[in-house]
Amino acid sequence: MSHFCLFAAGAMALAATSAHAADDAAAKDLEEVVVTGAPYVVSLKSTITSVNVVKREELDLAPPAGLGDVLAHLPGVRSSFFGPGASRPVIRGLAGPRVQVLTNGVGEIDASGLSPDHQVASDPQEAERIEVLRGPSALAYGGSAIGGIVNIIDERIASKFQAGVHGRALASYSSVDDGRQVSGQVAAGVAEHWTFTADGVHRVSDAYAVPVDPLSRRLAASLGLPAPSRDDTHVPNSYSRLDAYGAGLSYVGDKGWGGAAIKRTSSNYGSPAEDTVHIELHQTRVDTRGGYDINLGPFEKLKFAGGYSDYKHTEFEGPDPGTTFLSKGEEGRVELVQGNRDGWQGAVGFQALHRNFNAIGEEALIPKTNIDEAGAFTLQRLDRETWGLEGGLRVDRRKLDSLKGERAFTNLSGSLGAFVRPAEGLFLGLSVSRTSRAPTEEELFSLGAHPATAAFEVGDGTLSKEVSYAADASLHYTRSSWTLDLHGFYVDYRSFIDLTPDGTVDAASGFQVFRFIEGGAEFYGTEVKVAYTVWQDGERSFRLEGAGDYVHGDTDAGPAVRIPPWSAAARGVYDGGWWGGTVEVRHVAAQHRTAAFEPPTGGYTLLNASLVVRPIKGDPDLKLFMDGHNLGNVEAREHASFLKDIAPLPGRSLRVGVGYAF
Repeated sequence: MSHFCLFAAGAMALAATSAHAADDAAAKDLEEVVVTGAPYVVSLKSTITSVNVVKREELDLAPPAGLGDVLAHLPGVRSSFFGPGASRPVIRGLAGPRVQVLTNGVGEIDASGLSPDHQVASDPQEAERIEVLRGPSALAYGGSAIGGIVNIIDERIASKFQAGVHGRALASYSSVDDGRQVSGQVAAGVAEHWTFTADGVHRVSDAYAVPVDPLSRRLAASLGLPAPSRDDTHVPNSYSRLDAYGAGLSYVGDKGWGGAAIKRTSSNYGSPAEDTVHIELHQTRVDTRGGYDINLGPFEKLKFAGGYSDYKHTEFEGPDPGTTFLSKGEEGRVELVQGNRDGWQGAVGFQALHRNFNAIGEEALIPKTNIDEAGAFTLQRLDRETWGLEGGLRVDRRKLDSLKGERAFTNLSGSLGAFVRPAEGLFLGLSVSRTSRAPTEEELFSLGAHPATAAFEVGDGTLSKEVSYAADASLHYTRSSWTLDLHGFYVDYRSFIDLTPDGTVDAASGFQVFRFIEGGAEFYGTEVKVAYTVWQDGERSFRLEGAGDYVHGDTDAGPAVRIPPWSAAARGVYDGGWWGGTVEVRHVAAQHRTAAFEPPTGGYTLLNASLVVRPIKGDPDLKLFMDGHNLGNVEAREHASFLKDIAPLPGRSLRVGVGYAF
């Protein structure tokens, strides 16, 4: 099994070199098609669950930061913010192992889901687009997607042939952290079929500035310390260094395409939780993917993707290495896609994973574990223009073999949905699902002090699988000058795995003892986005946008921990052709509804603005940009962060940059 994924993907890559498949979205606007979630074509405005697509133009203007921070402005998404070095998305109040981060549909095979101070091994600036799916998406990707998916989609393996040399480059500077970033990609199409690509990201930032003492007034009072200063200062040990570079080769023929790529990521960043601790991360990753036109019964296309990762994460205490986390493995998936028959689309897929995890050192609270998973799924959709049905089924087997014991879980997940289009531009959808997730190695086998979260964690080797029942309702409306996306959700967990204190303190570390337990839980909430075009004259336009979200979480023990408060944003967007700009006001409410051991967080309001200028007439691919964030220089603390009381979000920042596509 350990070599199955790459063997299968590599074999199919050789087969794919005989031909090129017609693009899935040839009949649709590519900007509207959702790649993640199903192998067949679904328009963004025809999804029955909540989806966001962040495109390259938006990523150019995004802050030079980790994945969670880049996506935290989206409705229903926040960041686990552990300083500039590490952040993962928090989706509808869920984080860690319940939110799966993918690269081109294949897992990261890193250790970022085990702790908030662990960096995701892929940087947002590598992406051509990022897709975010909220709610249970486990049918196509397994139980680790029970809370949502973030798929980082790059073009390191080109799926289309374009003759000549083309690419993009970006450089920027940010004032809040003396941050410098450069990134770029180049692709060369030769001999009518072959495409070579190369890309890289380099980012350096120092400790970032904040408008108040990093220590919150609440924490200072609880420790009996004097009230913190209100003067500008910096968060100690919040520097970050990142280098990521890769290359790929692909062949595009008449009936298929396929290729392979390699990437190296090296990162060095400080931990604001401990002044003397810094983290060094290294990953080598090899990917292969492609597609092939086939004529096999109801199936017309075969898709595949495979990835191999060798990952090392070392936590240094001063100059000396402390704990090292190692993760090595491979994952692969194969999808047989049915042809569209009078609105009926579908696919059958198979997925396999093998991963070796090990932690070495004083804080190695998780024993060496081998993880094997294999799954099969089918997704089906019938679209009759005015109405339709959608459903799927998945079964997978997950086995965890550690020094503390062996556990195996069989998971069964399914969903059923329906939608109608009662009027032009109006889409209404409803889906129900049952999703199953196997416990992670941390939840089952951990035992030891975890300084990043200030907890002594105790796993439970008898935990059962996590099961949820969910309902999602969606409304998409597009008419004249208006667009509206409204989503509501309810999730009932029959066995929710939670980490709660048992009331004791570990004598050696001084940390409270937290145990993984299971019980009932429920989550519900909503997300909304609305836009209105006030006026448009040729290429010039002015648009008003609004967004908001709310999530409520309860467990048998009381309020769920680190549930983000509601937020709302209003934005004015001007597009003048050769220049454009935005002004945004974003309010995040206070959160006083907290778990018994969790402190509250105050609310804040941010003022943000951006300006983009294309100075050369007839050359829209050259742009100069300026972005201002937190222009009011207000104190802002992310409730979903473990560091909210010692590391507020950055203060006033001005970022300038230049981008060019050729």
